[in-house]
Amino acid sequence: MSFSDLGLAPELLQAIADQGYTEPTPVQAKAIPAILQGQDVMAAAQTGTGKTAGFTLPMLQRLMEFASTSVSPARHPVRALILTPTRELAAQVQDSVKTYGKHIALRSAVVYGGVHIDPQIAELRAGVEILVATPGRLLDHLGQKTVNLSQVQFLVLDEADRMLDMGFLPDIKRILSMLPAKRQSLMFSATYSDDIRGLAKQLLTNPVSIEVARRNSATETVTHLVYKVEAAAKRDLLTHLIKSRDMRQVLVFCNTKIGANRLAYKLDKDGIGTAAIHSDRTQGERMQALAEFKEGKTKVLVATDIAARGLDIEQLPFVVNFDLPGSPEDYVHRIGRTGRAGMTGEAISLVTDEEKDDLAAIEKLLKIKLPIQQPGQFERERASAPRSGGRRPEGRPEPRRDEHRRPEHRASSPRSTPASADPLFSRPYTPSSDATPTVVPPSTPGRGPKKQVAALFLPKAPAEKQDA
Repeated sequence: MSFSDLGLAPELLQAIADQGYTEPTPVQAKAIPAILQGQDVMAAAQTGTGKTAGFTLPMLQRLMEFASTSVSPARHPVRALILTPTRELAAQVQDSVKTYGKHIALRSAVVYGGVHIDPQIAELRAGVEILVATPGRLLDHLGQKTVNLSQVQFLVLDEADRMLDMGFLPDIKRILSMLPAKRQSLMFSATYSDDIRGLAKQLLTNPVSIEVARRNSATETVTHLVYKVEAAAKRDLLTHLIKSRDMRQVLVFCNTKIGANRLAYKLDKDGIGTAAIHSDRTQGERMQALAEFKEGKTKVLVATDIAARGLDIEQLPFVVNFDLPGSPEDYVHRIGRTGRAGMTGEAISLVTDEEKDDLAAIEKLLKIKLPIQQPGQFERERASAPRSGGRRPEGRPEPRRDEHRRPEHRASSPRSTPASADPLFSRPYTPSSDATPTVVPPSTPGRGPKKQVAALFLPKAPAEKQDA
């Protein structure tokens, strides 16, 4: 099947050909015809299978009748609203809208937090037909009355489960209350919990359910690998893997912002170009770090789960779980950054004994047993190294084994120092009985009478208190 078999307009087919695509992915082949027919859709598909194009292409075609080159804002009301949980995913969806709609006179804009709101206000007032937004920033615009949603015909909830996990459900309900009741609604996600399916029944009208793979599954083009390691050795093992395997473009996930910063600093100190992205960094810093990573200027990008959704990096070969996620569904999203669009990828997880329950939950969700890598030279050296209760400072040589023994053990050791032949050093010191110490009082220099100086003295304590 080709894209032309789906009934898409020539302008869209030209944009698709410009990107080098010829055949739709399974989710696109099923979703596009249903959306073109005006049906509500609830689609679940593995990450990286083209979900974004699956709703962008038919949405653009249905809006083509409203295309206009007029400069009047009144000719460009918001007709399609796409909600995403993160800024990175919003920016990616906006790029997709621009890419596939470049031959159609429809305007689009993206609004999210972390950047100044004034440029967004100016763009919205000029008029846009397609608006991509995160819920929080969209509510800011609605509060300032800089956007009107009364003519919205399409609503897309992208990664709806993640929005619920992030606590956006109240915001989503407020936004939905401002939309026309008659509209076409679409829900796309890599995973669907039972809570999301219950919400879909309330928001969608007779939706077409599309599942191109079993629920909450990981793509088959990804190779899984687990390293059992002590927590103190994780950073050294990661450095060892990157250098020994000459790994390039490695996306590493940590559970905390502090952990991401520390790991990025350690890898950079070890000579591995590394950047970090998390919610404490400004949007400009996050975009710069991501751009440098895509361009190959940095080998490693350390991120929290803000990067688990929406990052689209072509041919990303490696994803590393430095910390296992608390939710097994997040594992699916993390490793979904690699093995996209039919490409192969490798997902490496560094697992401690404390994380064995999280590993078991992931295996239960995926219904597979993740292979455990046999210890290599690095792991054998770490296992045989003496344990001193903490991390050995970088660059300090390993202490000799006999230095760890207690003094009494070292004294009986055959490696102990031989006795000296000189009795002055071997015989213990014994003072002679007739040795009487003579105390010579220091001589007092003749300086004349002492000068009286005023001083404060504490009163002498009573005798009974002195004995106490």
